[in-house]
Amino acid sequence: MNHNRIVCFDLEMCCWNENGVGTTGEIIEIGLAEIDLVKGEIVKRAQYYVKPEQDEVSLFCAELTGITPRKIEKQGRLLGEVLKSMIKNFGGTNKIYAAWGRDDRVLAQECQAKGLEMPFNEYINLATLYRIQNRLKDKRIGHKAAQEAKNIAWEGRQHSGYVDAYNLAKLALTMF
Repeated sequence: MNHNRIVCFDLEMCCWNENGVGTTGEIIEIGLAEIDLVKGEIVKRAQYYVKPEQDEVSLFCAELTGITPRKIEKQGRLLGEVLKSMIKNFGGTNKIYAAWGRDDRVLAQECQAKGLEMPFNEYINLATLYRIQNRLKDKRIGHKAAQEAKNIAWEGRQHSGYVDAYNLAKLALTMF
């Protein structure tokens, strides 16, 4: 286990907004940004588009994430293939993975439903760690608000897995 490296990741899923109620479906993007705790820098980034097997990218989802059905059709791969690439390029079970919230559960549920193994074992919920470090008790705070509270500029379009993982890695460097 490499404890000097943490892989920050963010998932984007198929999503709908019907009558003001948001729902999500299958994963359509995984963004990753690996940090080196010794160097104190982001050392690697990646973006993978995932072809949903049962869901479709809605107009709402495309507007929110910037991920269009055409982009998924051209660049997307099945989740199993994407997970193999993640393991090959980011070390899989040799690394600690982290996200804002419980993206690990979302990924685990989809892996289980599709008969796939999780690409990692070790996980840190950075939202919980942030609340502990900043003594926020039960008050939840979004990733962007937490980052801005630490005077770390947000870069890029929110709700892009690639951008969100990069921004999360910047925040994580200050937390560790």
